[in-house]
Amino acid sequence: MSDPYVEAELESAWEVGPMFDVAYNLGNTKYQMKKYREAATYLSFALRHWPLMKAAAKLKPNAEKWLAESRAQVGAVGVTVSMAGAEVLVDGKVTGRAPLEGEVFVEPGEHRVEARLSGYETASQTVRVGKGGTVKVELAMTLAKSEANEATPVANAAEGASAPGAGAGASVEKKTPVAPEQQEQQPQERTWWPVIALGAASAVGLGVGVGMTVAGSNVLDDVHAQRQAIQDAGGQCARPQAAFVDRCAELNSAGERVDTLGHVAGAAYIASGVLAAAALTYALWPRDEAGAAGQPRVAAAAHPMGAGIVVLGAW
Repeated sequence: MSDPYVEAELESAWEVGPMFDVAYNLGNTKYQMKKYREAATYLSFALRHWPLMKAAAKLKPNAEKWLAESRAQVGAVGVTVSMAGAEVLVDGKVTGRAPLEGEVFVEPGEHRVEARLSGYETASQTVRVGKGGTVKVELAMTLAKSEANEATPVANAAEGASAPGAGAGASVEKKTPVAPEQQEQQPQERTWWPVIALGAASAVGLGVGVGMTVAGSNVLDDVHAQRQAIQDAGGQCARPQAAFVDRCAELNSAGERVDTLGHVAGAAYIASGVLAAAALTYALWPRDEAGAAGQPRVAAAAHPMGAGIVVLGAW
């Protein structure tokens, strides 16, 4: 699991759609590579989103153990920001938007935490955290000076207009006639059944992937046990003796089952991620005021190298 190729593949899957199973495998890979800060980040996400499925229950103790060991090597910063939606940065790197879902894991030492939001002054604080330690940071954001100055004349003008005799003797400003505004056409309500259908299909794909992963792990354990038993009996399967031919054939068959289950699990995870991405795209796609012309269309696509979901539309 410490192969850089595996790490790159899992990171690509994470970019497509952050899901618990990808986070679990990516966290395990980072843990094996001794990248404890990243391991803690992915494993904590996986545990926060752990599904209520019996098939995944046996994997959870591993995730908890790896997280505890990784957590002991790094520090954590709990960030609270007064304005929801503010962009949170640690050492200049964006970690998410307030409110953050969990702690931000950092290497031991000094770190700068910032919060940015349009129209507000940047709030920041520098903290020092040690191995296994946690520091709480509270950032209070205030309106930017330019925003505050623009608000003051408006308030003064309103007070002057309401004062007694304010209009006496004053020249009356001529106002240019304004054409009546055209009545805005109400956008059509979004249909949510595609999101429900795609989400349900994604969940099914995820369940199949987890089930195949667990089944493959069980068969792999059997393969190791059978190989060890053959070796303990003084045999080997490269050029098996007559007494070990049947046992080696069974061992090879079990190995093929492991490969098959792994391929099925990988395909299920990819399908689940694609379906989840399609559901999210449909849900967040902006609606066109002119009507259904701006709504995206979700369609299945197949080609000789595979299949997927295509979302068609225009911004």
